[in-house]
Amino acid sequence: MGAETINGDNSELVTELNHDHPRKEEEEEEANIDDDEKKKIKKQVHFVFVHGISHGGWCWYKIKSLMENSGDGYYRVTCIDLKSGGIDQTDPNTIFTLDDYNKPLLDFLASLPDDEKVILVGHSAGGLNVTDATYKFPNKISLVVYLAATMLKSGFLTEEDVKDGTPDLSEFGDFPEVYDIAFGLGQDQPPTSVVIKKQFLRKINYQLSPKEDSTLAAMLVRPGPIRALTSARFDEQGEEGRIMEKVPRIYIKTTQDRVVKPEQQEAMIKRWPPSDVHVLESDHSPFFSAPFMLFRLLVKAAANASL
Repeated sequence: MGAETINGDNSELVTELNHDHPRKEEEEEEANIDDDEKKKIKKQVHFVFVHGISHGGWCWYKIKSLMENSGDGYYRVTCIDLKSGGIDQTDPNTIFTLDDYNKPLLDFLASLPDDEKVILVGHSAGGLNVTDATYKFPNKISLVVYLAATMLKSGFLTEEDVKDGTPDLSEFGDFPEVYDIAFGLGQDQPPTSVVIKKQFLRKINYQLSPKEDSTLAAMLVRPGPIRALTSARFDEQGEEGRIMEKVPRIYIKTTQDRVVKPEQQEAMIKRWPPSDVHVLESDHSPFFSAPFMLFRLLVKAAANASL
């Protein structure tokens, strides 16, 4: 299993508000890498991006733009809004199962032609969604990319799964201090939805990201269906599990992550080794803080998947 480290500390992106255009040298470097990798791609690659809790397809806007403007129509991009995410107006306090939460992604995969395969990219808790999709639609997926994501073969089945796959934000305060919590089934039941309080968002999720991106995120994040996510269980022993194991997986680690901490990422990788591991020196949200480096990794992944 190989590992690649890429420095995602784009200081201009972090410190300057006016950074609509990357440096010329960076543009040229990325274009050259992109052209080299494109030569390996036999046909158009379809990326399907899956957001984490409280987010939506909107969080991928930089990556979508880079891919769709890279020329020649090499990359097709779909950014899914899970139930209650993005522009989906479902009340998160009515979503109690992963199947229900994941319905937009599962419906999308079911609608694909029989001969079409996609590359799934799951971020953060979206790792549970892409794992679920891989169990259910292994023949529609050519590669799964876990980006700072929860990667658990069985879901939350054991205490170790919970320890490795659940954010520990205790350094920022107790659970009710850090999260806005809703109890849709009553105060005597587990929470049905949560969202990180706005005063903590930049410090926890986006500390290396451009300030305008963290500002945008603070305007758009919404409570997410925590009960649905904690219900995630997968049958790795069944036929679906055996077929799912044939789908290649890679993991992209984020070294400055305050949500899914590096030691948690490493623990999940060790327990369920992917075919390859890459490293980004970024916060939990490299689609904001290191978009060019993330784009390059995804282009390489697409090229390798097409070989």
